[in-house]
Amino acid sequence: MSDLEAFRAKVAAWCESMVPAFGKAARKGLSVEEDLALGRRYQKAKFDAGFAGINWPTEYGGQGLGHIEKITFEGEEMKHGFPNVYFGISLGMPVPVLMQFGSDREFVKERVVKALKGEEIWCQLFSEPSGGTDLAGLRTRAEPDGNGWKINGQKVWTSWAQYSDYGVIVVRTDPTVAKHKGLTYFWVDMKAPGVTVRPIKLAGGDSHVNEVFFDDVKISDDHRMSPVGGGFAVALTTLMIERYVATDSAGFGPHLDLFVDLAKDVKINGKPAIEDGRIRQQIARNYAMRAGLDSINRRARLMMQAGMTPGPEGSLNKLVAVRSRQKLSELALDLQGTDAFPFDEHASPKDDWASSWINAPTGRIAGGSDETLLNTIAERILGLPQDHRPDKGIPFNQIPA
Repeated sequence: MSDLEAFRAKVAAWCESMVPAFGKAARKGLSVEEDLALGRRYQKAKFDAGFAGINWPTEYGGQGLGHIEKITFEGEEMKHGFPNVYFGISLGMPVPVLMQFGSDREFVKERVVKALKGEEIWCQLFSEPSGGTDLAGLRTRAEPDGNGWKINGQKVWTSWAQYSDYGVIVVRTDPTVAKHKGLTYFWVDMKAPGVTVRPIKLAGGDSHVNEVFFDDVKISDDHRMSPVGGGFAVALTTLMIERYVATDSAGFGPHLDLFVDLAKDVKINGKPAIEDGRIRQQIARNYAMRAGLDSINRRARLMMQAGMTPGPEGSLNKLVAVRSRQKLSELALDLQGTDAFPFDEHASPKDDWASSWINAPTGRIAGGSDETLLNTIAERILGLPQDHRPDKGIPFNQIPA
């Protein structure tokens, strides 16, 4: 048995042992708050077992292993419907960015360990009501205030903000320069005076996204994670990570394997759907795309480990994988018919493709919309000219509302 196979066996046994306390049956009928409390206990159990922060440095409470071990663990973990959704954003983008750009290293270490244990949750404050997919067009501003800053404005679609202790935020600090150059990146205490969070109820019935308002929210300069005016570069680093997290949350690989299982169970004209030519072609196309993405992902991860920021790799990965997830979910609904409804918010994709399909647009938006990703691919891979943006280079205060 190889080292990886031994690791997988260890992970599988541990996950099985967690099912009675944290699996889908244990979560049935719980409110979101009760499920979150269960999730915190699960996250602490995962930390104690050495499965939290698998590929993070040991100095931050991680295990110092590789990405393959992380993927191996997540492949086993996602089979059981554990209550870990509340920590995906937190541990996926804000906390890794804090590790890279936070200035107070002792503060950073304390926050990272607490996040790994599920004691604290972080959110990502990027999108705005008037910004669309144009991150650099944001209007939330931070103005000098004594030795610190004062933030005013609004963010929207912020996942799990209502339960977050901290957040990372990119704001405008200079409205007189070209929009990409006037941004600065901070972290903010979500319990600070002047921060108001309002959940948004989605079509699927859940309210994991929020509006967040900032009214004269004061922060000190040690909250700053970028040079003044240099926040866009840190924001891009965050987005590159988000494109991988969006893909992981889409479960492209495991999602495809679950679809194969479904196609074996469902009958078409009295025969297993897996024997239908249309279904087999869909599976083959998706396996081919997954193989291609694997090579792209390896290159991108090596770049990130070397401190570089992948651009088109993250865009291509997220664009293809999340589109595939949505197509598979749609086809699964065709196979299952009315048996796919109503959906259960705690169900896995195998049990509940309806939920997966309804929530797919969230994955399509995370880390940049399809149009933004296509622009990146066109410019960085194909070498095409940048798409025409009339406000490109115009001082932010002169851009029409």
